Amino acid sequence: MAPSSRLPLVMGNWKMHRGGPDGADLARAVLAALGGRAPAGVEVVLLPPPTAIAPVADAIRGTGVRLGGQSCHAAEKGAFTGETAAPFLAALGCGFVLCGHSERRRLSGEDDAAVAARVRAALAAGLRPVLCVGETLEERDAGATEAVISRQVAAGTAGLDAAAAARLEVAYEPVWAIGTGRTATPAQASEGHGTAREALSRGLGAAAASAVRVLYGGSVNPGNAEALLSAPGVDGALVGGASLEAAGFAAIVKAAAAVRAVPATGG
Repeated sequence: MAPSSRLPLVMGNWKMHRGGPDGADLARAVLAALGGRAPAGVEVVLLPPPTAIAPVADAIRGTGVRLGGQSCHAAEKGAFTGETAAPFLAALGCGFVLCGHSERRRLSGEDDAAVAARVRAALAAGLRPVLCVGETLEERDAGATEAVISRQVAAGTAGLDAAAAARLEVAYEPVWAIGTGRTATPAQASEGHGTAREALSRGLGAAAASAVRVLYGGSVNPGNAEALLSAPGVDGALVGGASLEAAGFAAIVKAAAAVRAVPATGG
């Protein structure tokens, strides 16, 4: 297979864990497991809770490992108790932010319009938004997977120009495989990524869409990472629970660095 020009990206989403000084401890443990810095051939991003961003930023400074937020609000400031504005994340050293993670869609009621507004807020703040898309088990069983992914991608990218598209990432996370221990097969992951890529191409044009990295998220672990990362069209991984264990997360990162045979055509 011809190698893709898209640099693999592995993101560790800590969710609501490691929000105090133990966040910096985990970041240092990840670095130790990686040999002190991010390996060549892969981009590594940690997504700690907001309360741990500053100490984690200190722990990873100068190592090549990058920092991101788990969510952002659509407004730059205002009376939005408990929310985090995209400029706040940028000021703390974040370069990325998740937009529309399935848990935010499900638990916080973020619909396609709200997610799209967050994507634009992230771009305005100089962050790289990671647009999360994916179907529930009920939607998959109803044969609606393609329609759901296409709708979410179209809504999240509507109106973006080429410059904005160049700063976009997409994560395909089949909701039925998140935190359940049930993982999409490499073929299912590849199919979902292909659908997302086709939707990107329709909305942004083939040239812009071809540069967007599409990650797989859904119970990624050291045991299945190599197979998933080797699937056509998979440009990296959004890792949840496995990112809380330093050695396991480092193994996933190393697998991504080793697998540089992601097809550029159709994925």
